[in-house]
This record gives sequence, C-alpha cells and structure tokens, in this order.
Amino acid sequence: MAGPPMTEAAEASETQPPRKASRDARRTQLIESTISTLAEKGYARTTLTDVALRAGLSHGLVNFHFKTKDNLLSETLVFLAEEYRTNWTSAMAAAGPHPAAQLHAMVAADFAPQICTHERLSSWCAFWGEAQSRPLYQQHCGNNDQHHMDVMEGLCAALLNRLGRDDNAQYIARVIRTCSDGVWLEMINMTAPYAREEGKRTLLTCLAAFFPEFFTPDGMRPLDGVQV
Repeated sequence: MAGPPMTEAAEASETQPPRKASRDARRTQLIESTISTLAEKGYARTTLTDVALRAGLSHGLVNFHFKTKDNLLSETLVFLAEEYRTNWTSAMAAAGPHPAAQLHAMVAADFAPQICTHERLSSWCAFWGEAQSRPLYQQHCGNNDQHHMDVMEGLCAALLNRLGRDDNAQYIARVIRTCSDGVWLEMINMTAPYAREEGKRTLLTCLAAFFPEFFTPDGMRPLDGVQV
C-alpha cells in the first residue's frame, strides 16, 4: 500500500546532494589519503595529484587546504605524531598507578589495531627513511620522542628501585624502544610478516628479560598484593 505523498521539502532532500563535508573532515580525509599514498609510493614519489585521486577529490581542493606538498606532508606527520602520542598516553592513564602496569600498557600501545597497520607503519618508515624528511621529522616529532623515552626510562627506574637493583634505566629503556622500532620495521619488510600479537609478544619477551619479576612473554604477572 502506497504511503502518503512526499512533501516538497522531503522531495528536495531526496534529490539534493549531501551537505559538503566540513573543513576539518575534508582535511582528515586528505591526510588519510596521504598516509595510504606514502605507504604505496614512498616519500619522494608522493604527489598532490596522487593524494587527490586516492581521495576522489580534485587537485584544486588539495591545493586549497594545503597549498604545497611540503605542507601536506608536514600536516600528515603532525597527525601521525599526535595520534601516536594520544594512543600511548591514554593507554598509560587507563593502566593504573603501578609502574609495571604502565610499562606494559606503553609497550602494548604500539600494537593497538588503530596504530599498528601496514599503511601507518609504512608511512612512518617513509618519513624515517628519506633524508630530506629528517629535519621535518625532528621539528615535529623530536620532542614527542624524547618525552616517550623519558617516561619509559622513569618507569624502568621505578621498577629497578622496587627490586633494589642499580641497573642503568636509560639503557634498558633504549633497548625496549629499539626493539619496538625493529619489530615495526620487520612487520612491513618481511615477506611473511607476523601479526600484531606476535609483535607484542616479542616486546613482552624483552620486558621479561629485564624484569622477570613482573613480566612473562605472555604478559604481565599478577600484581595482587604488590604495593603500588
């Protein structure tokens, strides 16, 4: 049975195109397209035209939002850096006050499904690997990297203090960070890369080697009864 006739407003809504995306939404769409293009073509071969085609938008719209390729790549790197920082700081905040729980959360955050994807890892490597991008990387990520390392070193120092050990917390944190970076590189360069869970288990094995009282390759040991 046919329904009531459509009003003029309803008919108009059926025929008119959807409202244009907001400026922020469009910029995010273009940045996501840049991440995909970087993963496929690398830093040097990525062009504004490539990004526009992947996004299904005009070259002029990319120019309107970012003006130049350098600006687009800079904004993409800022986006990735903030996404990474928010991911690990949020994971730590939810982990509770014990330094072992926080260190576990910090390491596991590198393998979160929204962070540890082939496209995002490949994009990070594109920025790391191109000599011309290094000043850009240092400008936007140097402080974030140092903060990440300082926090990890502080957590390692807190665990060493609980255990009454005088090992060098800076070196331990450096090994953990280097191991994480190395696993990311393997995950995009191996012919048959391993899954995120295997990558995380590799890092947990590293933690267990330094702090067997708190970690195993399967995860964190129970903290029941441990003073926080």
